[in-house]
Amino acid sequence: MSSIRDLTAWEPLLRLVRDANAEQLAAPGGCFTGQITLGSWTLPAPQPRPEPGRALHVADMQDQFTAVERVQDALRADGASSVSYMVETAPDGKTRLHVVDLGPAVEHGVVSPFVGALLLVEGAVPEPWRRLPEEVPGAVPAPSADPALLERTLRERLPDALGATEEEIAEAEARLGVALPDELKALYRVTRARWQDWSGDYAAQERVSKAVGCELFPLDGLYVADAQSRPCPWQFAADDAVVTAPDAAVQGLVGSPGWIVFGDNGGGDRLALDLTPGPGGHTGQVIVIDHERTIGAGLRADSLTDMVIDRPGGWHQDRDADTPPVVARVNIRDLGGVEAAARPELEVLGIGGREGEPTSLAPVVGLPRLRTLTAYPGTLADPLEIAGLTGLEYLSLGPEDWRVLLDAGAVPRSLSAAGIQVQGAQHPLPVLDLANELLALWDRPLITRTVLEDDLDTDR
Repeated sequence: MSSIRDLTAWEPLLRLVRDANAEQLAAPGGCFTGQITLGSWTLPAPQPRPEPGRALHVADMQDQFTAVERVQDALRADGASSVSYMVETAPDGKTRLHVVDLGPAVEHGVVSPFVGALLLVEGAVPEPWRRLPEEVPGAVPAPSADPALLERTLRERLPDALGATEEEIAEAEARLGVALPDELKALYRVTRARWQDWSGDYAAQERVSKAVGCELFPLDGLYVADAQSRPCPWQFAADDAVVTAPDAAVQGLVGSPGWIVFGDNGGGDRLALDLTPGPGGHTGQVIVIDHERTIGAGLRADSLTDMVIDRPGGWHQDRDADTPPVVARVNIRDLGGVEAAARPELEVLGIGGREGEPTSLAPVVGLPRLRTLTAYPGTLADPLEIAGLTGLEYLSLGPEDWRVLLDAGAVPRSLSAAGIQVQGAQHPLPVLDLANELLALWDRPLITRTVLEDDLDTDR
C-alpha cells in the first residue's frame, strides 16, 4: 500500500479536524475537505489565538505543522506533489477519510480543493494560447532606435563592465532560435550582466540596473515569452480572448515568439523587446508583461535606446480584452441578456446569477466563433440547446445541467476541457462521480479515491 494511503500518515491531521469540528462532522452529510501540497495546505482547523498583546508564534501552530508534515513526508515517499482529502463520520461513528487522487486529467480546483477543469483532450490548450501574432506589414524600428548611441551611453555609465563576446551573443541566438535585435546586442556588448562577473558585489549589480533602467537578466538568462511561458488553468484561460485594436501598439496576445525577455521591473513584471508589434507599434519596442495578467502586454518605450536614455515614466497597456462583443457576461447587472450578446464576434459567453426566468441559448446557436460557455446552475431554460453550439471547446455547467446532457447522450464532442460549477455547500463525492462520468466519455484517466476508517482512540 502506498504510504499516502496509509492511515498512520493521516492520524494527527484527522485528530485535529475531528477535535475542531466534532459537531459539524456529527451532523448528517457533514464533511470537511482540504488539499496538501509540498509547499502549502488547506486544513479545516481554527488558527490558535495568542494571548492579548502577544504575536502568534510557531509553537502555537506546531500541532498543525506536525500533522501536515507527516502527510508531506508520505507525498515525498510516493514521489507525489499533492493530495486532496475529505473527512466525514461513518455510520458506526468512526472517522472516515477519503484520499483523493485527481490524476493527470484533472486540474486542481481553485475554489474547491477537489475538481478544477477536466482535461478531456491530452495536451489541449485554450484558443488564446494557440494564437500566433498577426503580421503587420510595414512595421519598422522607431526613429529613436540607435544601437551606436545606446552602446556609447552605456559604456559611459558602466566603464568597468564586462561585455559579451560575439561568440557568446551567437550562442544566445542559437539557443533562442531568433536573431537578437541590434539594440539588444549593443547592450550586452557593454555588460553581459552575469552575477559571477560582479564577484558578489551588490553595488555593481545596482549600477547596472540604474544604467539600463531595469533589473537586467544575464545574456544566458534571455528567454522567449511565448504562450507556453504564461500558463493558466483552463477555467480561467478559456474565458480570455485575444483582441488587438486597429491602432494598438502591442498585440493582445498571451505570448509571442517575438517577445524576447531581457529584464524585470523589480515588481515581477517582465521587460521584453517586441519583434511582433501591433499595428500602431514599432519593431523592437520595449513592452512590459504584467505578472498579474494572463494576456496582453503594455508599452514601456518605443525603443531600447529610448528607455535607457530618455527614461519615459510608467507603461501603458491597451484596453482589456474582457469586453463585448468578443466576451460577454450575462448576469444580474446586465439586463441585455443573451440576445444582446449574440454577435458574430462572440467567443466567450458567461451566464451568471440573474433575476427572472432561466434563459434560452437560441440567440447564440450557430455563432461561428463561440468556443466557451459557462452557465451558473439554474440559469439555462433547456440545457439540450447546447447541442446547437457546435464549436465549443470549453463548457462549464452545474451538476444538474450536466446530468441532463449525460442522460441524453448530448455532451458536445467538440470539447477539449470541461468544468463543474457547484452552488453552495454540496457533498463532494457526487461531484467526483460526475467528473468521472465525463472523463470516461473521452477515455481519460479517472479520479481515484481510497477510503480509510479509524476510531481515533485517544489513548493511543
